[in-house]
Amino acid sequence: MRVLGIDPGLRNLGWGVIEVEGSRLSHVANGICHSTGKDLAVRLLSLHSQLTDVVARYAPEEAAIEQTFVNKDGAGTLKLGQARGIALLVPAQAGLVIGEYAPNQVKKTVVGVGHAEKCQVEHMVRLQLPGVEIAGADAADALAIAICHAHQSRAAGGLAAALRKAAS
Repeated sequence: MRVLGIDPGLRNLGWGVIEVEGSRLSHVANGICHSTGKDLAVRLLSLHSQLTDVVARYAPEEAAIEQTFVNKDGAGTLKLGQARGIALLVPAQAGLVIGEYAPNQVKKTVVGVGHAEKCQVEHMVRLQLPGVEIAGADAADALAIAICHAHQSRAAGGLAAALRKAAS
């Protein structure tokens, strides 16, 4: 299974693609979509175009996106939400299954601690994807989101199998 992880942001939208084969994870690609333009609509369109290119180029089967956290700046949260809308729209247009994960869930899955620092997340991504060249902090977060999705999907698959076995 090929998973696209997305770390939404209006200026920088991180993305990372991993391949999942059983319990083995491998890096495919990662990068950052940088919005261009001054108007919000133009910036969102540029993110849409760039992310659409990523989906077309790497053909993921599933996507994972970090849930938005609300902060004190309402306008900033709203703009982040609009960028997150693009991050949800593009995989949905491609017909992908989309998982959504809270930031603490991603950190707990990848690092083992729900309030891990960014440097700890990047370190664990490097350990789980040996030899990876990470394009930046946003791309590292996106790879962590993809890794989280891979682990959560595997756990859900194991639970479903156990329930089927118990029912028979």
